[in-house]
Amino acid sequence: MQRLLDHIQKFVVLSEEEQEILLSYITCQEVNKKDYLLRQGQICSANYFILQGCFRLYYVNDNGTEQILHFGIDNWWIADYESLEKQTPSEFYIQAVETTEIAVLKKSIQEELFSKVPKMERYFRLVFQKAYTASQMRIKYIYTFTGEERYRHFNKSFPGFVQRIPQYMLASYLGFTPEFLSKLRGKKEK
Repeated sequence: MQRLLDHIQKFVVLSEEEQEILLSYITCQEVNKKDYLLRQGQICSANYFILQGCFRLYYVNDNGTEQILHFGIDNWWIADYESLEKQTPSEFYIQAVETTEIAVLKKSIQEELFSKVPKMERYFRLVFQKAYTASQMRIKYIYTFTGEERYRHFNKSFPGFVQRIPQYMLASYLGFTPEFLSKLRGKKEK
């Protein structure tokens, strides 16, 4: 849980008492590789902080192809926020790419935590602002970069991550086929 506390301290400073209250609301869980936190049609019931590991959030399009919208790695939060907030069935899957350890904050007790530790509401606002900004930039890159530019930018920004995930998942996230990604990687090696 120290990873979670360290992450929070980057945004807000919690007293020891506030940390203890927070930790009383959090549970830890290990999710095996390929297991699901959420499946399409289920209601997302918690925010998940990734202590160590990797998840992917994706949907299956009309052609039966998986389209990855988001990866969550060490020190990131992941959830289907529309399903979580509205308590409606999810349109997405959240699946472990590797065995992953998470901290779980259930929706049912989140407001109580915010009431007892108001700084946590500020923390989540700041985290979501940062995530929203990253999302906007990703959309911009999809519209303005070529496939090769998207790959080069992603590889430069997250070099270690590119090695952690299967090629077909990276291709899905970047919006092209695994074959196109193979050609890009082949060009790089020449």
